[in-house]
Amino acid sequence: MNISIEGNSIDLAPGASCGEALKAALSGKRYKSCVAARAGDLLLDLAEAVPAAVFEGGERLEPVSIDSDAGLEILRHSAAHVMACAVQRLFPKARVSIGPAIEKGFYYDFDPPRPFGPDDFAAIEAEMRHIAAAAVPFARRELDREEAIRFFEQKGENYKVEILRELEADRVSLYELAEFTDLCRGPHLPHSGFVRAFKLLSVAGAYWRGDEKNKMLSRIYGTAFAEESELKTYLHRLEEARRRDHRKLGRELDLFDFHEDVAPGMVFWHPRGMLVRTILEDFLRKEHLKRGYELVQGPQLLRRELWEKSGHYDNYRENMYFTEIEGDAYGIKPMNCLAHMLIYGSALRSYRELPVRYCELGVVHRHEMSGALHGLLRVRQFTQDDAHIICRPDQLEEEIIGIISLVRDLFNLFGFSYKLGVATRPEKFIGTIEAWDRATAALIQALERLGLPYLIYEGDGAFYGPKIDGRVTDSLEREWQLSTIQCDFTLPERFDLSYIATDGEKHRPVMLHRAILGSLERFIGILIEHTAGAFPTWLAPEQARVVTVTEKHDEFARQVEKTLNAAGVRARADLRNEKLGYKVRAAQLEKIPYVLVIGDKEVESAGVNVRLRGGETLGHKEIAEVIALIQDDSAAPFKQGGMNYRFA
Repeated sequence: MNISIEGNSIDLAPGASCGEALKAALSGKRYKSCVAARAGDLLLDLAEAVPAAVFEGGERLEPVSIDSDAGLEILRHSAAHVMACAVQRLFPKARVSIGPAIEKGFYYDFDPPRPFGPDDFAAIEAEMRHIAAAAVPFARRELDREEAIRFFEQKGENYKVEILRELEADRVSLYELAEFTDLCRGPHLPHSGFVRAFKLLSVAGAYWRGDEKNKMLSRIYGTAFAEESELKTYLHRLEEARRRDHRKLGRELDLFDFHEDVAPGMVFWHPRGMLVRTILEDFLRKEHLKRGYELVQGPQLLRRELWEKSGHYDNYRENMYFTEIEGDAYGIKPMNCLAHMLIYGSALRSYRELPVRYCELGVVHRHEMSGALHGLLRVRQFTQDDAHIICRPDQLEEEIIGIISLVRDLFNLFGFSYKLGVATRPEKFIGTIEAWDRATAALIQALERLGLPYLIYEGDGAFYGPKIDGRVTDSLEREWQLSTIQCDFTLPERFDLSYIATDGEKHRPVMLHRAILGSLERFIGILIEHTAGAFPTWLAPEQARVVTVTEKHDEFARQVEKTLNAAGVRARADLRNEKLGYKVRAAQLEKIPYVLVIGDKEVESAGVNVRLRGGETLGHKEIAEVIALIQDDSAAPFKQGGMNYRFA
């Protein structure tokens, strides 16, 4: 029987394996990189027979290379099995539960006689290398479910038995790797020899099935790549990420703190961190005013009936906090849109007034499980750069374009590369499908009018409308979702928002929910890691540190400090009785952009010797030159982005 693979026509006997087909069609080097085959949406082991649909022409058989996304997932899933095999050789009494591939790696949950720790990694990795060197085949077999239950009962693998008893399938697949057998759909690598570049990373406790009522298991995390060079690059990035961890830098730079015993998931901002926030918030307010927004503020508490009316109570209440006042139930706001609609509805609006753009740096609260809290990146109380635009349907596209322009300006300002995607209707939604289709079309049309590429995120929309998500990539090539532009025909209907049109009749407006940086807490955490704590000069809480050689230079240092602060430069004099090198080094560790050194020559010439936080020396400068230098440095990112903003 004849099939075509990558343009090569080959003859196959009935029952031929995918591996045989690919070997006949591909060059030796190309075939050696293959770890599986794809037929339509189906991924197959190389040992599996070519599906009938391929012979019938309904599907094409395609190779899956180890360095492709699908190939890497198979590699990492197989590496998890290799790890489990190694663990059970070293710790025969350890029972296994689940071991999936995850983004950039894999993990496996074990029930060992004692919890595993990092000290166990060397022995486990050595045994994994032994298994890999033996190129042990991954062998698939299928059993009736009841037969599989008996098999795992005999092995004492109670977690596998529990999983099997809940499956509805009559037959299941098992994979064997030497003496280790796992319940698994596959596919897997042809043999363990492909698992060459791997590393065990960490161990953590994990409740069986995520339920704290169940037993705590030991979860070992690892990663694997097709090439050793890729593994080394990834491990370097992990080390750099640890060095840049915003929680670590937040303490070192005295920006913020957490007190989990009294306020879990809530931030205590120290003066330096609060200054960063204030500068950022002031900039955002000014930028919004320039773009035609009006500043508003709503209350923290709204009656439960209002959250029921909006649909949040039915669709979002597990993320909300509620309280009671004089017998009435109130919801603590997780978002600002309801208050903004009430502000809009407080007066009769004409079509001439639209669009209305309300902006609020609103403090909101959302319930997060304790295990999900993570520094500034996942908190329970945060501030959104939130805004709602209420407009006529004919204004919708222009307003979306205006928001996208702001997204681009701010992402460029902070040095992020980014991509945009349209998130479509989820399974759980309110409103009509017709309204959803109109809203989705408006978002896509705006992106296409701007000529911007975009992705589709199927089913990721908010419950009340589709959205454009802006995802940035930081300096460590990690992706973060920041901005969102949500198009909503439903809430204006529920809250009976209207405007008087040219015909003198009431018409229904459309509402755009949008946040650019999202949670300011989360954004600052991301920015700390993106910049390794070296904030751009305009945002640095301390822009210049004045340091003296000896105490006889202190008086002039105080004058310089005062002059700089009067000119709008955030500066502080370090007059400690320490050596100059110590004080300069301290300023560099605190990521101060400019270090201004004062000795005898500087006092005589009424100037300073300028050093940068990276160690470069600019030499002697007059005070006026230093002020201009710092102000120009602060303004430079805005000029580059065409925003023409200047800090003075």
